[in-house]
Amino acid sequence: MRKLLIACLFLLGLGFALFNFKGLAAQGEFETIVLDFREDVPAEVRQEQVRSLGAQLNSEFSQADNVYIVKGDRTTLKALRKSGLVKLTEYIEPNYMYKLPEAPGNSNYRAFSSSKDEAQPAFRGANDPLYGKQWNLRNVSIEPAWDETKGAGITVAVIDTGISQVPDLKDTKFVKGYDFVSDKVEADDDNGHGTHVAGTVAQSTNNNYGVAGVAYEASLMPLKVLSSSGGGTVADISEAIKFAADNGADVINMSLGGGGESQMMQEAINYAHSKGVVIIAAAGNSNENSASYPARYPHVIGVSAIDSSGEKAFYSSYGAGVDISAPGGAMQGEGDSAAGGILQETIGYDENDNLIPVFAAFQGTSMASPHVAGVAALIKAAGVTEPDDIEKVLKESARAVQDDGLNYYGAGHLDAGAAVKLALRGQITFRDFFRWLRDNGYLNPRFWIDGGAVALLPKVAMVLGSYLLAWFLRNYFPFGWSWSLASGLLAGSSGLFFLRGFYIFDLPQWPFRVMGSSIPELGSAVQGSGLLNPIFASVLIPFILVALLLGHRSWKWFAIGSAVGVASCLVVSAVVDPAVLWLGEGAIARTFLITNALLCYGLAYLASQGEKQTA
Repeated sequence: MRKLLIACLFLLGLGFALFNFKGLAAQGEFETIVLDFREDVPAEVRQEQVRSLGAQLNSEFSQADNVYIVKGDRTTLKALRKSGLVKLTEYIEPNYMYKLPEAPGNSNYRAFSSSKDEAQPAFRGANDPLYGKQWNLRNVSIEPAWDETKGAGITVAVIDTGISQVPDLKDTKFVKGYDFVSDKVEADDDNGHGTHVAGTVAQSTNNNYGVAGVAYEASLMPLKVLSSSGGGTVADISEAIKFAADNGADVINMSLGGGGESQMMQEAINYAHSKGVVIIAAAGNSNENSASYPARYPHVIGVSAIDSSGEKAFYSSYGAGVDISAPGGAMQGEGDSAAGGILQETIGYDENDNLIPVFAAFQGTSMASPHVAGVAALIKAAGVTEPDDIEKVLKESARAVQDDGLNYYGAGHLDAGAAVKLALRGQITFRDFFRWLRDNGYLNPRFWIDGGAVALLPKVAMVLGSYLLAWFLRNYFPFGWSWSLASGLLAGSSGLFFLRGFYIFDLPQWPFRVMGSSIPELGSAVQGSGLLNPIFASVLIPFILVALLLGHRSWKWFAIGSAVGVASCLVVSAVVDPAVLWLGEGAIARTFLITNALLCYGLAYLASQGEKQTA
């Protein structure tokens, strides 16, 4: 009885705690409330409610969804949810404020300068002067990924503080965006965060200037939802997500977050996902055991941050909602000594508070998230199209971390090279085919004209020589041409010689050497030697063929043709390359070949004597 009483008290206490603790889903801050009117509500009824509440459309994109914003706090929210307005709306919810994840220590790496006077980096991936300082790109193995794709044809929407086109974004492609804070088309940055994030995704690269970006041939879509102070509403962010999905974005990056779950945002995320958009978000910088929103939502890839040693960055949130980790940096010192941060070009202020371009080292999960967004763009450019499949590639290719009991790293550390390789598995690209041609010498003109794998010119001379000898023989002992004679000439002089240089990976090559060899070469065809075998490079095989087939009306001419073809082959070999097994490459070998060539021709002469009809 006592144990039962204790169990009941425990369950009552647990239920009370769960009922009174709403968790991160209800911990957000807000100053306005979202009203989403049902589609079947008559327009005049909706407008009457809007006027009485003093509500307004959130933006020009809110009209189709009937989304309105009204000022209010938690008391107002509670009253509205108890009013008759509930029957007219899909939902009434807080318009939570999401912010830039706070990351202490962000500072300018150095003031803007041309950077062209700096030493060129000793890396093969990019010629940008400051590329050598971007430890983060080598950390994700970006260079093997660049060997296959740079993200061309993919659009990445950066939902942030906007993007200013600083000099190191001059060669980067942009598509139309929108400023949801000020409701205008130009989405310029007045904070610096969004430009820095955009640089990690697609900074202009290989332009002998500044730094590099992950998917630098991708296009950027600037969507400003955060003000200069770094705050924005879930309504603006939700509409930006739908704008991106409706205007051709393939990937969305959100380096922002906060507390407070939003049905409006979840619907926007579901809508974008259904249209094939990959959505990535920062896990947060509070070092707490759960990612913030929107990283926590389904269909969003939450990204935690690691430092240059591969360990969890000291500020990074972890646990629930973290799907993968990427370089976010952990700086030591300030200014020029701010090593360990993520370096990109963004905007900053000079001593007179004038806005100028600067190369700045930042740290945070905000910096980790665009690494994943950039690699997602590379994966999609490699041919994987569905967002769930792209997420699967990201996770399966990640470098797994053992003993990650608190889920610091999700599937592991981001690996761009492995991700692109996995995305391309089973696909034969033009680059693969071109590389195969190059590696096997087929792109070298010498391969085709002067004794590469096929020794083309000597082979052609052998074939033509066999027909010339046959023509000479026919003048003295007239006979008709036939397919059996032509086949014998071809077999004896060259075989299907083009097959000699035909290679297929992982298949034995001796069948091709045999099919591409003339009779004098058969003895060395299997082992692949270039030396002629004296047993086959002689009159012996033609003699056996003539002896066996002389009594057959048709096949006899194959034997005669083979004898003439072998004679031509031996003569050309004696002139071009008199290399015979056991006999060397000198006068002895040459004498042997010419002697047997004469014997073969004499054999053909004797076999054809008195014949005047075709087979």
